[in-house]
Amino acid sequence: MSTIDLHPIRTARERRTLLTFPWRIYRDDPLWVPPLLPERAKTIDPQRGVFFKRGQAEFFIAWRDGKPVGTISAAEDKPTNELRRKRECMFGFFECIEDYDVAAGLFHHVVRWAKRHDLNALFGPFNLDYEDSYGVLIEGRDRPPALLCGHTPPYYQDFMERFGFQPARGDNLAYAIELDEDTLALQRLSRLADRLRKRGRITIRGADLAHWEDEVDRVHHLLNAALAHLPDRIGWRRDALQAMLEPFRHIADPNLILFAEVDGEAVGWLPGIPNLNEAFRHANGLRYPWDYVKLWWHMRRQPECLAVKSVLVLPEYWGSGVSVLLFDEMARRARASGFKWADLSLTSEDNPYTPTLAERAGARLYKRYRVYRLWI
Repeated sequence: MSTIDLHPIRTARERRTLLTFPWRIYRDDPLWVPPLLPERAKTIDPQRGVFFKRGQAEFFIAWRDGKPVGTISAAEDKPTNELRRKRECMFGFFECIEDYDVAAGLFHHVVRWAKRHDLNALFGPFNLDYEDSYGVLIEGRDRPPALLCGHTPPYYQDFMERFGFQPARGDNLAYAIELDEDTLALQRLSRLADRLRKRGRITIRGADLAHWEDEVDRVHHLLNAALAHLPDRIGWRRDALQAMLEPFRHIADPNLILFAEVDGEAVGWLPGIPNLNEAFRHANGLRYPWDYVKLWWHMRRQPECLAVKSVLVLPEYWGSGVSVLLFDEMARRARASGFKWADLSLTSEDNPYTPTLAERAGARLYKRYRVYRLWI
């Protein structure tokens, strides 16, 4: 068998190879949504990528007989490691042909990188972002992923576990709820929400984008306070949060970005964003100029899916009805806007609250993702 050579990317041509390599893996996969190359190029650029403001990363390509057969990145997120008192190497951009020797070569290379940087575990996969397309798809190959969710071949799970990776925490779950059907679960939710509204203590409002910075502050507080109970939680930096939210600032409908308030203070948040993956899957990652025309055409269409990416409720308001009012209001507004179903993702299996709430609202689990750790 031919030798596998691994080298860090150094030239613009190698960078392009890294970015376009996924097309070799997924070209015949109808569920794959190609990443937008301009955004992905920004992510890996030390001069423009948000990650490089707090950490260091290096990218590698595996070659065999002069052809690329795999890619991977190794990174150190210094502030997060310090906050969590760990010395972990974040790995990502993992793609490889269906050949375990290639995967093992990539993993061994990252292990050596981690040891050189005095790190004692691999953690991932994350593409330099803890919230975008992370993890390995374990279950759910009946429909394409929604916005910010990933997609991987079935053999990635086998390759990682064969190498010795273990699940780092409970799996991350995606739920789907049909909005164009007046189900018994949604009827019960509506009746309960009506009783809560009569009490008048909790109010629901849409986002005020004219005061963007203030709204980001509220979301930042809710994120870190509402998720503090989760094991292995990664705290949010405000700059990273704002960078993630910024692309949606001009495309989101503020009436579908919901805040729950008590006495004028934000105690809950439920954001709904059109599932842009319905358009992105036709845009070929914007590899060529004519792909922009395709994206423009499909962006004009009404998406069927509303992507609801998070539900946050301060712990002291669990059981108060905040989440019920948020979900019911979102269902009402989404229906009125023409959405047929909602993606609820991602929530941790370790979260004792959100999966139960989703199931009570009539949602079904439709995708499961897993993040891994390997002690070295």
